[in-house]
Amino acid sequence: MRMKKIGLSLLLLLSVTTGYGQREYDQFFLEAMMQRQKGNNDAAFDLLRHCLEINPDAPEAYYFLAQYYNALKDGEKSLAYIQKAAALDPDNATYMETLAQAYIRQQDYEAAIPVVEKIYERDKEREDLLEMLFQLYQQVGDFDSAVEVLNRIEAIDGKSERLSVAKSEIYTRQGNKKAAIAEIKALAEKFPNDGNYQALYGETLMMNGQLKKALKVYDKILKDEPDNNRVLMSLRTYHQALGHREIADSLTERVLLNRNATIEEKILLLRQEISASENAGGDSTRVLQLFDKILKQPQTDEHMAILCASYMNVKKMPKDTIATVLTKALQLAPDNSSARLQLIGYAWEADDMERVIALCQDARQYNPDEMAFYYYQGIAYYRRDSLDAALSTFKNGIGVIKEDSDPAIVSDFYAVMGDILHQKGLMKEAYEAYDSCLQWKDDNMGCLNNYAYFLSESGEQLAKAEQMSFKTVKAEPKNATYLDTYAWILYMLGRYSEAKIYIDQALQNLDESIDNSVIQEHAEKIKQKANQ
Repeated sequence: MRMKKIGLSLLLLLSVTTGYGQREYDQFFLEAMMQRQKGNNDAAFDLLRHCLEINPDAPEAYYFLAQYYNALKDGEKSLAYIQKAAALDPDNATYMETLAQAYIRQQDYEAAIPVVEKIYERDKEREDLLEMLFQLYQQVGDFDSAVEVLNRIEAIDGKSERLSVAKSEIYTRQGNKKAAIAEIKALAEKFPNDGNYQALYGETLMMNGQLKKALKVYDKILKDEPDNNRVLMSLRTYHQALGHREIADSLTERVLLNRNATIEEKILLLRQEISASENAGGDSTRVLQLFDKILKQPQTDEHMAILCASYMNVKKMPKDTIATVLTKALQLAPDNSSARLQLIGYAWEADDMERVIALCQDARQYNPDEMAFYYYQGIAYYRRDSLDAALSTFKNGIGVIKEDSDPAIVSDFYAVMGDILHQKGLMKEAYEAYDSCLQWKDDNMGCLNNYAYFLSESGEQLAKAEQMSFKTVKAEPKNATYLDTYAWILYMLGRYSEAKIYIDQALQNLDESIDNSVIQEHAEKIKQKANQ
């Protein structure tokens, strides 16, 4: 914030010639607040400083000036002023909280604690202050006081897992295993029918070295709740640590096939198994067996199938195997566009245009605003020579184009539309489509080539055609098709010698796997004219 001194004339205008008093102070302070509200911070700053000249013990003036000094990056003065405000009016919660926050920003937690304690002493409804004190006492390493704060919270809210675990963790950090266990035991005894609290008690015993007692607690829980996921996971960790691989693997399967386990828990566990498998050499056999068993169970969503497909991709498994899993994912979540696009990619590679069309048609029901599905369906129709269906699909796709759409895809939309319209003899509409294509992507080489060639065929706008075609040969100087188009346009312009140079280059770069009869025909005509 920029500051400058307010003119003395303004101060004199607002002051009185007699001695200063409360009325004068109020007048200056009110004017300062009005200037502050208007955003005139320079004036407000100087007026507030003048307020302190009138009354050096005005806490509100110190408070607002502290904010201005903070904005001026004068942290030392800002802190001094808010300290002064709080000292002058310690009952003002705003001043005290601002002071506490200032100490915390400076990481002076020792100084912040008594301030927060004073605020809480005056307002016992502020439980958030107790949470703040709990963090502050931990920051300064005063764990006994941190536990005492938790006891205060517990007296208000009652015993809970969150508070008991927090206290137990502090006792553990202090090396007081007995107190750590006793805290969780008291929680478990208070809620004897809650398996989760009993499991927490077992975990605490395990963590503090009392393994036999922990196993007894777990056995008791599993007798009543054989599918208690928390206990199964804890036992799995225990047997893994002891190297009991077969038992640990068995427990892993129990959790993964456990209906009580959440999808998040299962995915986390599978990621651990995948990581362990990769660290052990990357044998996918066990991981794939686990996926197979899981996916044979009823699934509520597609996440497990997607994770399986991703893993199969990483392991470079056959695409038809991956496609089976992706198809299952789509059955569970038909609107999963990434799974569908991957299936479309597989169908495209297999040249199965019917499958591409079917997948895209379904996608348009579930993802009507996803332009890629219109694109692939339109191209599939076009490759199948279903021109009307392709044109209709592209026109529908254009309807979902937005300002932030992918320019490459939008450009290709219009380019293929132009080709279709040309084939249908609708030249004006075709050229309009090409123009739209180039507005989205002015270096769409396929469009530039076709547009230029069709103009040359009709003998229209040859200068424009020559400019467009030259871009293509400059970008791809060994593309026989582009070289042929440019040579033909030069021929149409009567520049036969130049045309011969480019048609010769086209002949040198022919792709023998395709029909080159048009290029050969052009070459004969160009050479005939060039040699005259």
